[in-house]
This record gives sequence, C-alpha cells and structure tokens, in this order.
Amino acid sequence: MERDVRWAQFRTPLVLAVMLVVVSSGVTFLRVADRVTEAEQPGLDERILQQLRRPDAPSTPRGPAWLVEASRDITALGSLSVLLLLVFGILGYFVLARRWDVVALVLASAAGGAIINQLMKAFFARPRPGVVPHLTDVVSPSFPSGHAMLSTIVYLTLGAVLAELSPRKRLKSFVLGVALILAVLVGLSRVYLGVHYPTDVLAGWSAGLAWALTCWLMVHALRVHGLLHD
Repeated sequence: MERDVRWAQFRTPLVLAVMLVVVSSGVTFLRVADRVTEAEQPGLDERILQQLRRPDAPSTPRGPAWLVEASRDITALGSLSVLLLLVFGILGYFVLARRWDVVALVLASAAGGAIINQLMKAFFARPRPGVVPHLTDVVSPSFPSGHAMLSTIVYLTLGAVLAELSPRKRLKSFVLGVALILAVLVGLSRVYLGVHYPTDVLAGWSAGLAWALTCWLMVHALRVHGLLHD
C-alpha cells in the first residue's frame, strides 16, 4: 500500500510534465550537437552573427551604443564568479535553516552542471566564432555555452526553491518567469557580444534545463522515499 502511494506521487501532472520537458530538452541538445559535429559548419550561425554587426564596421554591433555595455552587464550575471556567490549565499542560508533537501538540490544542480559543461566543452572542442570581433574576453571552447547552461541551471534551481516557498500560484509563476528571463537574456548577450554561436547558446539552454529538472526529479524521489527530509 505504501509503495502504491509513493508510485502515485511520481504520476502527478507536475512530475510528468517535468519528465516531458527533460526528454524534450535532451532531444533538442542532441540534435544541435549532431549538427555542430557535422562537416558543414557553421553556416546559419555565422550569418546571424554577421547580421548583428554593421556591414561597414564588423566590430560595431547594431543598435544603440548603450546596448553593448548593457550586454556586458547582463552577461556577467552568467559568469562563474557571480553564480558562485549566489550559490554559496543560498547554500549558507539553507544550511543554517537545516533544509537539507534544498542544499542537496542546489549542490547537485550547480556542481554537477559545472562539471558536465566542462566535460562537454572538452569533448566538442568547438572554436569560438571568428567571423566577428569578440566584445568581451573568452578563453574556453565554445560549445555548449557555459554562461547559458549554468545560468539556466542556477537561476531555475533557485527559482524553483523560491517558488516552492511561495504560497500563491501567482508568486510561483512570477519567480519562475524571472528565472527564465534571466537565463534567456544571459544567453542572448553571448551571441550579441560575438563570443558564441546561436547553436552554442541553444545547446546550453537545453542542457541546463534538462539537468536542472533532472536534479529536481532526483531530490523529489529522495523525498518521496523518505531518504531526504526538509
């Protein structure tokens, strides 16, 4: 009987929806990765980057002058230093609050995501775009975008935690919406600054979403089986 109750908790609409998103995101990543590893590179990726620059001055992006500096500010929200500060701050709070389920979720998603991203960068070893000048410094391989992937993981994980603590559906939707917007803006800033191909960012978003939700499912399973308490 108890086992049937536990199994029922894995068949709730929310859990099934999360599983569907994980599978969809994983398939999207695999399709993009397959395209990236084909002999024909990068095609549309390069044309998009070129369209974001002035034809007579490739080092000057289209749009108002302030947009470049704003993009650098936004892209910093996905940098390792900013994300580490957020993660350690959240971890410290929930360690003091003895919310070990949240600590496990944040640790698994952030640390695991960072390791996976580095492994994938080393495996694909895609060079950074060379078709336009970079407007910010970069050192690591291009695929998948670390900023896009890690910001998706961290902001969605923190958004899920805050949504769980919020009493109303409106507040939950708002928190998750802000988390998604931040991740999207960080990814777009990488393309605008010329340091990533659009497919790098799409792969980063897909992998980050799949990993963050997988971690949520794992923590949910531990809760259901009584192996992790809040």
